[in-house]
Amino acid sequence: MEVKIGVQNAARELTIETDESTEAIEKLVADAVSGEGVIALTDTKGRRVIVPAAKLAYVEIGHGTAGQVGFRS
Repeated sequence: MEVKIGVQNAARELTIETDESTEAIEKLVADAVSGEGVIALTDTKGRRVIVPAAKLAYVEIGHGTAGQVGFRS
């Protein structure tokens, strides 16, 4: 699952590839925002990303694109 996180006052978004389900990510984000906590996700390589909920601009949850190589017309 691909998760894109926009952070306030940051030029780039964070893109994380994770094995979590959509429902689990939605619950994590909702709990963090309601409790002014942090969003902590682990990517497919075992790295941990932690973002304070107070600094969130948006969270986009979707499927990643499967290995596209070359030019498309």
